[in-house]
Amino acid sequence: MSNNESRPSRRAALLGDRPGSYAIARHVRMSPTKVRRVVDVVRGMDVNEALAVLKFAPQAASEPVYKVVASAAANAENTESLRADDLFISQAYVDEGVTLRRIRPRAKGSASRIMKRASHITVVVEPKVTKGA
Repeated sequence: MSNNESRPSRRAALLGDRPGSYAIARHVRMSPTKVRRVVDVVRGMDVNEALAVLKFAPQAASEPVYKVVASAAANAENTESLRADDLFISQAYVDEGVTLRRIRPRAKGSASRIMKRASHITVVVEPKVTKGA
């Protein structure tokens, strides 16, 4: 079953023809709601400022988010020749990943389900647009 119309590339879907780069961390073993708390804080920040905030944030989810932001900045520097000082986080979102289902024994031979959730973290960085240009 071949499809003549190919899907648009992920880069085209996230950035279009604008300069910038992105990074995705998949199957991070943390609940998406907990990771979204951290991502909501850094969305729209400059990359260096966001990395400083994430380094000292007390939430456990700040470590994988830090890695994704740093990776997106490094991708922009290496592939697009952009400076990290000029970048900001234009998009950042968390999707639900695969949920591992486990069983917890309960009273009278019954069992309850334990949901071990995972998330996919996506961060897009773009250069700041100056008003004069």
